[in-house]
Amino acid sequence: MTSNSTMLCGLCLFASLAVAQDVGLAGVMGSKAMLMINGGEPQAVAVGQSLDGVRVVSVTGEQAVIEIGGKKRPLRVGQHAVGAPAADGSGKIVMTADTQGHFYTTGNINGTSVRFIVDTGASMISLGAADARRIGLDFNRGQKAVSQTANGQAVVSKIQLDTVRIGDITLHNVDALIHQNDMPMALLGMSFLNRMEMQRDGSAMTLKKRF
Repeated sequence: MTSNSTMLCGLCLFASLAVAQDVGLAGVMGSKAMLMINGGEPQAVAVGQSLDGVRVVSVTGEQAVIEIGGKKRPLRVGQHAVGAPAADGSGKIVMTADTQGHFYTTGNINGTSVRFIVDTGASMISLGAADARRIGLDFNRGQKAVSQTANGQAVVSKIQLDTVRIGDITLHNVDALIHQNDMPMALLGMSFLNRMEMQRDGSAMTLKKRF
């Protein structure tokens, strides 16, 4: 079986996509919130203003209320929130790369929230043992194989996921691999991405469901 994972050593190779935003509150300056978008430098955003699609609703003491992905989220200094990708009901999502060139998103598998890193070098969605247990997936029920990873050979189990949802896109019957060991986060591989039309314009990427 060919390698499907660039786990741990492949962060610099995860190319061409971005999805959900990670927003941190670094501090408060009067009526302005110091926001860090996707690990970037703190930027002052006044109440009522927006930065990269994140709007500051209110600032009180050491807390700010932000609106991200259409939902209001309270944040205290030092806290982070992850927002869903923009969705408009059209079966496509628009995503933005982070400042480090890494690409992350939060979606769900079979209704359970999962943090992904997008990996066009992975042939399938890949899940660590802890994520698989949370979702309720049984390693022993899949087709066993050996995969070559950054840490050497690993025993994996090939399964099929009922649903994978990211933003406004839901796919059914998606192939995936479960690893015996934990992984830093799940890999969003080509078993999902191959079913998308992908267009990139600078740091923006649009995914549209093909089938």
